[in-house]
Amino acid sequence: MRINKFLAHSGICSRRKADNLIEDGRVKVNGKRVVQVGLNIKKSDIVEVDGKIVEPIEKFKYYLLNKPLGFVSTVSDPFAKKTVIDLIDSKERLYPVGRLDKDSRGLIIITNDGDLTYKLTHPKKDIYKTYHVILDKKPSSKGLKELIDGIFMDGFKTKKAKIKNIGDFKYQISISEGRNRQVRRMFQHIGCEVLDLKRVAIGKISDSRLPEGKYRILSHRELEYLRSL
Repeated sequence: MRINKFLAHSGICSRRKADNLIEDGRVKVNGKRVVQVGLNIKKSDIVEVDGKIVEPIEKFKYYLLNKPLGFVSTVSDPFAKKTVIDLIDSKERLYPVGRLDKDSRGLIIITNDGDLTYKLTHPKKDIYKTYHVILDKKPSSKGLKELIDGIFMDGFKTKKAKIKNIGDFKYQISISEGRNRQVRRMFQHIGCEVLDLKRVAIGKISDSRLPEGKYRILSHRELEYLRSL
């Protein structure tokens, strides 16, 4: 098994982030620092990360959390006082799938399955996330069309978005990317400020009855759907 896959199965991180741990010199196998990202290991090998021995997880956990405001969706921010992991009553090492800004709320998946995390966050995946936003003013039809067709952000054009009006200053937007503060920056591009942002769906997964700050286990059907993407 490749070392990055082993680390993902150990609940340490996704395979993509495992490569970063190896490149930073934080991983050892049988006491020797790993220098090859593609290293294959055996079941008898002893793997360490930051001096601590890691072992594969026998059972993965999958949760759907309705994140409230004020919590960051990361486990690696040393300045964060409140993270989404603090809301989950579990002894396992968990991490969020993707990001949801501190000043945004809504649905986010929490798991210790590094392989699934890697799959769902891979740039090639076009998994739409749907948000409800409240704006400070009504955007022009021209501006909305511009967002739907794609705008240049960080030197690259955004993928096509789906947008519809669902209230006076309330809009539903679906995007298949996850750039930093992307939805807010998109509306800012056309002169609108996002006053409230809530993620209401991840692909086909949604739950309008899940209270804010609460979580539940993903159903078998939801899990099978995620694995099929």
